[in-house]
Amino acid sequence: MVKAVIGIIGGSGVYRLAGLSETRQERVATPWGEASDVLRFGRVGAADVVFLARHGAGHRFSPSTINYRANIDALKRSGVTDIIAISACGSFRDELYPGLFVLVDQFEDRTFGRQTSFFGTGCVAHVSMAQPIAPLLRARIAAAAKAEAIACRNGGTYLCMEGPQFSTLAESLAYKARGLDVIGMTVATEAKLAREAEISYAAIAMVTDYDCWHETHGPVDVASVLKVAHENAERVNALLARALSDFPTEHEPCPIGSDRALDGAIMTAPEARDPQLMKKLEAILARQNAAP
Repeated sequence: MVKAVIGIIGGSGVYRLAGLSETRQERVATPWGEASDVLRFGRVGAADVVFLARHGAGHRFSPSTINYRANIDALKRSGVTDIIAISACGSFRDELYPGLFVLVDQFEDRTFGRQTSFFGTGCVAHVSMAQPIAPLLRARIAAAAKAEAIACRNGGTYLCMEGPQFSTLAESLAYKARGLDVIGMTVATEAKLAREAEISYAAIAMVTDYDCWHETHGPVDVASVLKVAHENAERVNALLARALSDFPTEHEPCPIGSDRALDGAIMTAPEARDPQLMKKLEAILARQNAAP
């Protein structure tokens, strides 16, 4: 069995993890460049935890300039088996109000200016993204929210936009008309890379605003996002503490195979694979390379 190590990716307004008994900090080197920040290693209860601030100290990186590949690779090299990501988001539904947490289970990716795969020319791989969120991990978070009496919607579709600008009114109304639930700028990219890295991934989308479609609420701005995100900080820390309090010490096999996503996914014949790319993929392909 594989030891469970939980990676927490903190989003806007969540730059530290309360309750983390930090044992060390390390800037983990990756072949994809530098991660957003140092990784903070420690424990929450009995759970081994690695925390990473997505946007870096002082919120230095925009959603479009985050080095997502380095972030996920650094977590993989640190032994992380499960990722819980926190992301501020806008809502397309009245009932998904600011302050509510949404445990998304689907997303639509409309990003265009970032790297969303570790693979490419020299080693082609196609992983399944039909179910992008690990169900056992999401169920654990939902159970923790219920136990802590934290308002939470279990399930929803997240529209991942490029940013860094917020939506136009026309875009916002179109997304709402199509029945999407929330909008943000990060989750789809992380989920795709986590799947390729064979790390189970789930996201807590913290509703901070109504984007710009709502007739009685003004358009979203940074001040409103940060105000609600900071107000949510205590509740998200309580939610994570509860979710981690009885986390299994051994990684539970994912029922949709997110931790075995590369089985049968690599298309490129061994003799045609680029040695330089294969070297960069050592951490991502660790399980595959260890197979007899």
